[in-house]
Amino acid sequence: MKNTDSTLEKELIRSYLEGNLSSLQKLIKKHENRLFSYIFMLVKDKPLADDIFQETFIKVINTLKSGRYNDEGKFIQWIMRIAHNLVIDHFRKSKKVSYVNNRYDESDVFDNLFIADQSVEDKMVRSQIYQDVKNLMNNLADDQREVLYLRCYAGLSFKEIADQTDVSINTALGRMRYALINIRKMIDEKNLVLTT
Repeated sequence: MKNTDSTLEKELIRSYLEGNLSSLQKLIKKHENRLFSYIFMLVKDKPLADDIFQETFIKVINTLKSGRYNDEGKFIQWIMRIAHNLVIDHFRKSKKVSYVNNRYDESDVFDNLFIADQSVEDKMVRSQIYQDVKNLMNNLADDQREVLYLRCYAGLSFKEIADQTDVSINTALGRMRYALINIRKMIDEKNLVLTT
């Protein structure tokens, strides 16, 4: 499956470079939800996430057109790395440090989850659990929250996470371990029940 995806992506890139604009649209469509969710998780601001998302694909287009794209791995890893760097650039330029924001945002990643065939009570309980998990994640250190998100929500392997965040696999594993330890501590401290 992975080889098929990779082959398809290479074909779409080649087709785009030969002038077929719809090929790039297919690539964007394939990865847009995962990429936007990742950006939004980092910046916690929908308009800013939209801007960085668009800027990411402008950079992708410019790199592809200039012939500088080096197809060494998955396309998604490459575009997520570009987005990651753009987020870092944004925070450097604005001299901000990413802060914890516990308010409920209508466009949050968890709100996009589909809950089928559940009673109103089940939906309310599930919604509260998601809110509790979001709050717990928001209280983690940025590097721990990032690795937890990339592993659990973006579905990346620890090798992919290490490549994405420019750290060793051991560091990525360590951050995940500390994230889980810290979440367990917070669950105990707050006496939360995270089951339906």
